[in-house]
Amino acid sequence: MLPGTPLWEQVMIVIGELAIIFIIGMFLFSLFVVAVAFYSIKRGRFYFPRVVQAGLVISEGFVKAICKFFNLDDRELTAFFISLHNAMTKSSFAAVPVNKRAIFVPQCLRNSGCPANLTPEGLVCRRCGRCEIGAHIDELEEMGYMVWIAPGSTLIKRMVQKYKPEAVIGVGCLVEVKEGLEMLDKAGLVGMGVLTLKDGCVETIMNWNDLLEVAREGIPQAD
Repeated sequence: MLPGTPLWEQVMIVIGELAIIFIIGMFLFSLFVVAVAFYSIKRGRFYFPRVVQAGLVISEGFVKAICKFFNLDDRELTAFFISLHNAMTKSSFAAVPVNKRAIFVPQCLRNSGCPANLTPEGLVCRRCGRCEIGAHIDELEEMGYMVWIAPGSTLIKRMVQKYKPEAVIGVGCLVEVKEGLEMLDKAGLVGMGVLTLKDGCVETIMNWNDLLEVAREGIPQAD
């Protein structure tokens, strides 16, 4: 089959038509995903969770373009993706023994005057009392968790390779948590995400009860 022959032209036409059909199909699928996601956000419950979760991953570019076109908040959609991911992962996370679980909290939660030392295993909290990190690390470690204060994603990858946890809770802003959950999914690890209440690089804040609620999944509570 040579370029310029009738057969070649027919093949190119077919390929072009298939490409157009694929693009239209992806657009319509993405539109469906966006519609279901925002309807779920409005109603406060998940509809077609597996389809929506897969759609948000597979057609992310189309989804963002649709949100931009209709002036929709794609941050709200990202937060929904994280909530959906947590809901669908909850039972698998609860089944992992607590001593096989790890928690990574971002260094941006510490006080600007933090005296913690940076080591190959992250920041070592000195329990100075200038922020809430130290007290909550003690509580989480008493539960059996491995806990690190992470200056970046490189540390997370290194600690996961070294200590081989089976489940991970990641704390951070929208983008960090979303990317972290995707990284854990690719690594075959169970991941849960907890969002900070404020983005930024210095003295961000979070609701520690949100983290503790996730951390207690699967752990029998004393009456």
